[in-house]
Amino acid sequence: MGQKTHPIGFRLGVIKTWSSRWYAGRDYGLYVLEDRKIRDYLKKRLEAASVSGIDIERFANKVKLTINTARPGIVIGRKGAEIEVLRKDLEKLVEKIQRPQRELPPPPRSRGRRPPRRPGSRSGRS
Repeated sequence: MGQKTHPIGFRLGVIKTWSSRWYAGRDYGLYVLEDRKIRDYLKKRLEAASVSGIDIERFANKVKLTINTARPGIVIGRKGAEIEVLRKDLEKLVEKIQRPQRELPPPPRSRGRRPPRRPGSRSGRS
């Protein structure tokens, strides 16, 4: 019996890209949860539009969604009205599960002096 390889995992980085592109550090779990809720909401809301894929990219304070669909007219609506409603609903959804803001302590103030050199240290020589 041979080993089975996942078809998407096998192609990632070669001929396919990731469906979510962002870096999180400590907020990784919150971003994954937020991505899952966005995808579930869009799949339920745009069920009639035959959505084949949703790509999520995150930047400093922005989330960029790319929706691959067979029927873009249903997603956009007349004169772009439906896309605006969708945008407002997504902003509320992302705001509702927004990650907590951390405040960093202020950096220590320097006194303008260099620390004394230790004997035998090579810093300062060329």
